[in-house]
Amino acid sequence: MTQTIFMVGARGAGKTTVGSALAQALGYQFIDTDLFMQQAAQMSVAEMVVQEGWLGFRRRESLALQEVAQPSTLIATGGGMILAEENRRFMRQQGTVIYLRAPASVLARRLEEYPQDAQRPTLTGRPIAEEMLEVLAAREALYQETAHHVMDGTLPPAQVVEQILAALHCETIR
Repeated sequence: MTQTIFMVGARGAGKTTVGSALAQALGYQFIDTDLFMQQAAQMSVAEMVVQEGWLGFRRRESLALQEVAQPSTLIATGGGMILAEENRRFMRQQGTVIYLRAPASVLARRLEEYPQDAQRPTLTGRPIAEEMLEVLAAREALYQETAHHVMDGTLPPAQVVEQILAALHCETIR
């Protein structure tokens, strides 16, 4: 198996944690699009948004996605990557898309527990629990539409990795 694997989901879903463990299990290269963009631009996500606005940031995000998509690569995408139809289509056509699904309450708790983890600026200006409810309400259908596999992001990372490996194994047998 050498296809590109894309991890999608909201902030705090575990895309980076699960994705890096899964990449290691598969012998894949791991790339987090947010980190990739920050290194390339020498700016934080917040700085990119201040300088270019959300529209400029989303454009930069789409370019990064296309640049890093290679065989035997696992890509953890930013939570809003699925907002652009071209990104959803690109990921579905170029590889396997895994949606790490978690309720807003879990996402908010994780983001509050690890506030230093390269957080993006607030999308709504509201408290994180309210923001996550709003973001999931707006994006859930897009995550579902994009995903080949939906996984429970509330489980321990090792268990999620096992389930993804089983799903990918079944995929290659078909």
